[in-house]
Amino acid sequence: MTGWSCLVTGAGGFLGQRIICLLVEETELKEIRALDRAFRPGLREEFSKLQNKTKLTVLEGDILDEPFLKRACQDVSVVIHTACIIDIFGVTHRVYHECTQLLLEACVQASVPVFIYTTGPNSYKEIIENAHEEDFLENAWPQMLAEKAVLAANGWTLKNGDTLYTCALRPMYIYGEGSPFLSANINEALNNNGILSSVSKFSTVNPVYVGNVAWTHILALRALRDPKKAPSVQGQFYYISDDMPHQKFGLCLDSRWSLPLSLMYWIGFLLEIVSLLLRPICTYLPPFDCHTVTLSNSMFTSSYKNAQRDLAYKPLYSWEGAKQKTMEWVGSLVDRHKETLKSKTQ
Repeated sequence: MTGWSCLVTGAGGFLGQRIICLLVEETELKEIRALDRAFRPGLREEFSKLQNKTKLTVLEGDILDEPFLKRACQDVSVVIHTACIIDIFGVTHRVYHECTQLLLEACVQASVPVFIYTTGPNSYKEIIENAHEEDFLENAWPQMLAEKAVLAANGWTLKNGDTLYTCALRPMYIYGEGSPFLSANINEALNNNGILSSVSKFSTVNPVYVGNVAWTHILALRALRDPKKAPSVQGQFYYISDDMPHQKFGLCLDSRWSLPLSLMYWIGFLLEIVSLLLRPICTYLPPFDCHTVTLSNSMFTSSYKNAQRDLAYKPLYSWEGAKQKTMEWVGSLVDRHKETLKSKTQ
């Protein structure tokens, strides 16, 4: 296949941007379509600087807009669907599941042969250490239902008679420079004399660096487009981690909250809906949501052995290198905060 093209949803997000930066290095790639609901100021210019032999088209629109999705998928060879894990706040069941189903149907109509889905964290109800794909226990989380739909779509017949091949990638907590989640917590600490309001002691995870997650997407699309490798990857999901040591992980859930976790989760879900409903009027960031309840109260570590076996994955960035990059970025946030305080006092 020559002159292929790729659509990336959630392209304006933390992970999507990194995927696009790696995609431009792929051979025979004629066009990247970067799709998101909105792009931050300046990102279009940053994307334009990446264009060399590869055309980069920015598509701004609602991922629940069916006609928009159908147009976006026309003449596309690969869809990388990351939109559902980028928004920390305001992501509802409808966004996870319905948009994924609409996108799959658009791929069928446009005869897109490769679909890669990125899912999010696991449920707080399970304690899993060094998880492997073979022993994973299913749950009813919205992103898991969407992932199930993606994997079930593997083997669908496309409009032109070809076959749709899918796979899914499951990173745990994604960290790195530019993380909106890390940024929110750092800014809270900076505005509170360097102290977070509360730190969970229960959560144990193996976070994965954003550059390594992005790299796995490149390897997955290469594998699904390779007739020799594709059969072992089609319809499969893969845990994505790297060589970062397992971490005790804490997030800022107010210590005054001592409700049962299940109730906390549903309160978080309602807060997400409120945030979504208020978006046309104002930006409301809830004190917590389903995502933060899960990440701060789970014990989940995983192995990347299957990705290593089927995708030839090994971390593109070492733990030391990733840590250094992230620390430098955190340092820049601290310096910026100091400059802001200094300017206010002058």
